Amino acid sequence: MSTLELQAVAKSFGNTHVIQHIDLQVQHGEFMVFVGPSGCGKSTLLRMIAGLEDTTSGDIRIDTEVVNAVSAADRGCAMVFQSYALYPHMSVYANMAFGLENMGVDKSTIAQKVQEAAKLLRLDQLLDRRPTQLSGGQRQRVAIGRAIVREPKIFLFDEPLSNLDAELRVSMRSELRELHQRLGATMIYVTHDQVEAMTLADRIVVLRQGQIEQIGTPQALYERPVNKFVAGFIGSPRMNFIPAQSLLTQPAHNFSIQSQAHEIGIRPEHFTTCDAHEGWAVTVKNTEYMGAQTLVQGQLADGTKIEALLQDTAPPAVAQVLHLTTHPAHIHSFDAQGQALGPRP
Repeated sequence: MSTLELQAVAKSFGNTHVIQHIDLQVQHGEFMVFVGPSGCGKSTLLRMIAGLEDTTSGDIRIDTEVVNAVSAADRGCAMVFQSYALYPHMSVYANMAFGLENMGVDKSTIAQKVQEAAKLLRLDQLLDRRPTQLSGGQRQRVAIGRAIVREPKIFLFDEPLSNLDAELRVSMRSELRELHQRLGATMIYVTHDQVEAMTLADRIVVLRQGQIEQIGTPQALYERPVNKFVAGFIGSPRMNFIPAQSLLTQPAHNFSIQSQAHEIGIRPEHFTTCDAHEGWAVTVKNTEYMGAQTLVQGQLADGTKIEALLQDTAPPAVAQVLHLTTHPAHIHSFDAQGQALGPRP
């Protein structure tokens, strides 16, 4: 296990500033996830840590050593790519052994390391197969196994599940989390999928336009986003953003809106139905029935759109008027610049 520290790290391509003054500390054995929309700089940041991209300024430290001038091969990082990057003409065993052979490791040690990694990843019965004979999930496990045998200081994952179908992504998320718990290794994982981030991370780094918006545990980011961007990016379905004035025209019973609030955020899952005099009137425009839940898409009297994820309720009819409320603790208030206001009402 190793630590990683970024100090004022920046990266520019000509006049384009991709990464802007990033300060970050990753602890021993931590599973940290970089998340953000496409083009926010998360993969570039990962490649800089790996040594595949130079920094324009700032320092990268692994176990307190500045590694800016250290080659990718000598940094002690192992990277797993979304494209697997396996040699199609080689067996699973040969793919996993290749890096160790290039390092001059003796054959008996290579055999031991490959067998141990294969057993850990349930690949021990597939070592003679070639990548074309494997499923997408098996290929990704081979790529991970190739990293494990090197016993790196830090594992780096660049959107490793994005090529898999939805069902396989769910199972691979569980496998990655279990692998982290078994190895106790320091892992940094890049994804644009906030569900992956929430389910895998010890801490999440939310990036936008090359800058860190917020760092925290999944629970902290979900419950206490520092701004509208983080609030909207973390959580599925997406948080509702409602002009404060829209709610003030038909106030719900028992709580008030902060006077400085420009917009109010309420997550769909935090709405509940109520009596007419207690909540906001929402006209149903569409419903998506999902068994234990129904996603209701509606709008307030002024046309503001609302999504509510209602539990254990029959789908309401289109054009029906529902009255919705929420607990005051679930109201997020934002100023005109999109910054969170607190404490909550």
